[in-house]
Amino acid sequence: MASEKDRPVFRMTRGRRVGDGFMALLIRAGVVPHSYLLTTRGRKSGRLHTTPVTLVEEDGRRWLVAPYGPVSWVHNARAAGRVTLTRRGKTVEWVVTEAGPEDAGPVLKQYIQLARPTRPYFRAAPDAPVEAFVAEADQHPVFELTPPAS
Repeated sequence: MASEKDRPVFRMTRGRRVGDGFMALLIRAGVVPHSYLLTTRGRKSGRLHTTPVTLVEEDGRRWLVAPYGPVSWVHNARAAGRVTLTRRGKTVEWVVTEAGPEDAGPVLKQYIQLARPTRPYFRAAPDAPVEAFVAEADQHPVFELTPPAS
């Protein structure tokens, strides 16, 4: 298990923007499993912001994970209470509800199995018990996605 100071800090770089742009093309085509384009409305600017994300889907429930911590889209989602997800030309609006540590832990454990490149941002190893993920849930916000009430 890596110590707190050994974990990398997420920084949006030019290379990451280019990589996200390439991923967006693949996601729009539906080529990347479990991945969607997340769109949030800026809490200050009101502008729309889009970023690729990987969802955890289990037992009919959908979970949105912030592997890099409380980045801009997390703050925007918290403020708006809603996000949209796009894949293969289909856009769906969702209500977001932030999960507590007990619910987030199992989701985080499953998430790092799906999104291998994010593993360095977690203290818990992929084979660690769920309790290790519960312990660091405060560093990786998790949101349950539900359809808006009609």
